[in-house]
Amino acid sequence: MIKVGIYGASGYTGQELIRIISRHPTCELTQVTSRRYAGVKLSDLFPHLRGFTDLAFINADPHQVAETCEVVFLAVPHGVAMSVAGTFLDAGVKVIDLSADFRIRKAEIYEKWYKTHEAKSLLSSSVYGLPELYRNEIRTAKIVANPGCYPTSVILGIAPLLTERWIDPSSIIVDSKSGVSGAGREPVVSSLFCEVGEAFKAYKVGGAHRHIPEIEQELSQLAGEEIKITFTPHLLPVSRGILSTIYTQPVKPVSRESLYDLYKNFYRSEPFIRIYPPGEIPNISAVRGSNFCDIGLVIDGRANRIIVLSAIDNLIKGASGQAVQNMNLMCAIDERAGLQMVPLYP
Repeated sequence: MIKVGIYGASGYTGQELIRIISRHPTCELTQVTSRRYAGVKLSDLFPHLRGFTDLAFINADPHQVAETCEVVFLAVPHGVAMSVAGTFLDAGVKVIDLSADFRIRKAEIYEKWYKTHEAKSLLSSSVYGLPELYRNEIRTAKIVANPGCYPTSVILGIAPLLTERWIDPSSIIVDSKSGVSGAGREPVVSSLFCEVGEAFKAYKVGGAHRHIPEIEQELSQLAGEEIKITFTPHLLPVSRGILSTIYTQPVKPVSRESLYDLYKNFYRSEPFIRIYPPGEIPNISAVRGSNFCDIGLVIDGRANRIIVLSAIDNLIKGASGQAVQNMNLMCAIDERAGLQMVPLYP
C-alpha cells in the first residue's frame, strides 16, 4: 500500500482527497494535518466520512508528516506550499501541490499575480499536472503542480484546436461559470447563501483573474506562440461544477463531423474525457462528483466561429480527482484507480 499524507486538509479540496483516498485500492491515508482542527476526528468535521476513516487531524510540521508517507498532497493556500515543498522533497516524498505556487513556470509572472516566490529553485523541476498533455513527464516527476479548476476546463476544451492549428490563436474568448465551492470553505460574505442564492454575477472582469497567466502559459505552449485571451468568470448559485464556453475563429472551413472526429481522435485514449456527438451540449449536472471532463462542440456558421463547451466538477477533475490521477501516474499504478465513480444525478 502507498502511504499518503495530506498537508492542510480542512477545506473542500482536502475533504475530497480524503473521500477519494479512503476508497483507493492501493493507498493508505496515514496523516492529515490542520492547525485549526488538531485532535478533531475527520468524521466529526465531515460527517459524510463516518465509517470510512478513524483518523483525526494533527498539527504536525512537514518533517513529521514526511516520516510516515511516500506521497503528500499540499492542500494549503498559495504561498504556504512553496515554504514546505522542499522539506518533503528532501525527505524523498513525492509532492502534489494543489495551490498555484508551482503552476507558473516563470517566477516573475507568478509574482505579478500572487506574491514573492520563495522556492524559485523548484520551478524548473515542477511538472504541470494535466495528464492528458503531460502524462509522460508526470510519471517521472518528484513534484507536480496540480492545475487550477478554470484552467483545466479551458485547456482541455481548446487543446485539439490549437495543437492542430485549426483556429486563429488571437481570437479566443472564454466565458466560464463556477459553483460556489470554487471560492473555498472559509466563511466570506460573498459566499453566503443569501448572497449567492437566486443570483448570478460576473467577477474579476477585464483580465483580472489569477488563472489567466496559467491558461495563457499552457495555450501558448500548445500553439507555439504567445497567446492572450479574454477571460470572464461568473459565479453560479450551485455548490459545484464549472462550465466554460470557449469562442474561437477557424482558419479554414470546418464541418461538424470533422470537428467531432478531431476531438475523438485527439482524446481517443483518455479515460476521463467524454466528447459529445454533434448536436449535444454538456451539463455540469452530468459530471457532478466525477473526474470526467465533458466536451461539446458547435459551429456557428453565421458568425464563422467554433464554440467549445467544457464541463467539469471543480472539486474533482478541477482539483482533488486530478491530483489523485497525478499520484497514480507518479506511483506507476492504474491511472483510473480510485476515480471510477459514476457521476451523481440528479
